[in-house]
Amino acid sequence: MGQIEELPDDFDESLNLNKPTRASKTPAMETAFPINEERAKELEKENPNAPKMPPGMEAVRSHTTDELAEMLNKTPLFMTDIEKAGDENGENIVLDALQALQNEGTRGDVAQSFREQGNEAAREKRWIDAKEFYTKAVAVIMAKEDKWEKPEDLAEEKKLLRQVEEASYINRALCNLELGNYRSCTLDCASVLRLNPGNVKAFYRSAMACLKLDKLVEAEDAAKRGLALDPENKALLTAAEKIAERKAALERTAARRRAEEERKRREKTLLDTALKAREIRTRLSDKPADVEDACIRLVPDPLSPESTLEFPTVLLYPMDAESDFIKGFSEMNSIEDHLEYIFPLPWDTKKEYSIASVDCFMETATGGLIKAGKKLPLLQILSGSRVEVVDQLVKIFIVPAAKSSQFIAEIKARTQR
Repeated sequence: MGQIEELPDDFDESLNLNKPTRASKTPAMETAFPINEERAKELEKENPNAPKMPPGMEAVRSHTTDELAEMLNKTPLFMTDIEKAGDENGENIVLDALQALQNEGTRGDVAQSFREQGNEAAREKRWIDAKEFYTKAVAVIMAKEDKWEKPEDLAEEKKLLRQVEEASYINRALCNLELGNYRSCTLDCASVLRLNPGNVKAFYRSAMACLKLDKLVEAEDAAKRGLALDPENKALLTAAEKIAERKAALERTAARRRAEEERKRREKTLLDTALKAREIRTRLSDKPADVEDACIRLVPDPLSPESTLEFPTVLLYPMDAESDFIKGFSEMNSIEDHLEYIFPLPWDTKKEYSIASVDCFMETATGGLIKAGKKLPLLQILSGSRVEVVDQLVKIFIVPAAKSSQFIAEIKARTQR
């Protein structure tokens, strides 16, 4: 479909737009960089069969990366180092012209120009660019050196500067809010409110930034102050609602955390009481074993004194360097109760381990050994404080009866060293 264009007022209607025009000669394309003729010839010699490149590509190809970067740095759009932006005489005509444009007019005119450029960028949601323009507007207003034209009307100039300063701060606050620079947003809003305590947008944006930072007291205060100035302001009412919702959510989370902490405290108190009542000795070492979430606990209800104690337990087979782990060994069960389903051992090729042919040992609090009865409930073995449960883990040594003497001798030799 054709496109309809609005013609300028001075268009010559006598021209026949349907009559084909003679094609004009296409002017030679200008290259962004001069072609390095010497380098181009070298490249042609290296690859004589290569196709002829367009002037623009030939210009780029005939320079090294460093040379291209240096030439780009002389262009204001790509400039990264102003010290290297000049020619051999240290001059850059384009840069000088742009800097001169920034100083044309009064201080207020220049600041207003930056503000308008910021507004244009903000409309396009180019928040980083907009923020930069607003920052420049503020910098012009705050500059100590007055290098601009003198205003004809001082009162009007002062009024303009005041308007531009407030607008630049409040708009930069918006940019910072959109960019996630919440702390900077609140600082810009504070600057606005120093200039104009009645700026409702400053209270709104400050409230939203504080909400994002979870500074709910400050957010709530900003929203209330804004609503005191404009009670029907929809944006502030929405902000106040969000702040209230977030505050309620945090209070619920805090309440759940306090309840959980209280539950754990009560569980620990009851567990400590149960261990003490049974005269079971426990201790924590500097390097506890990693048994994940296994721990001494009361089951089925950790908050009921009628519950039964369960202990994480490791069965050690020291004569064969093997082991088995029982996550919950009830105080009411015996060692034999567990050996019944653990035996036969898959690695016991010599058939040395059976319930009848093994002895069970446990270490005492003083470093000695006791022989634990296989049929006795675990509670009966642990009570009386002879055996010490270290790091909430019960250790039981399972030894073939024929090797018990050897095992006892090895333990005694180890403790005497």
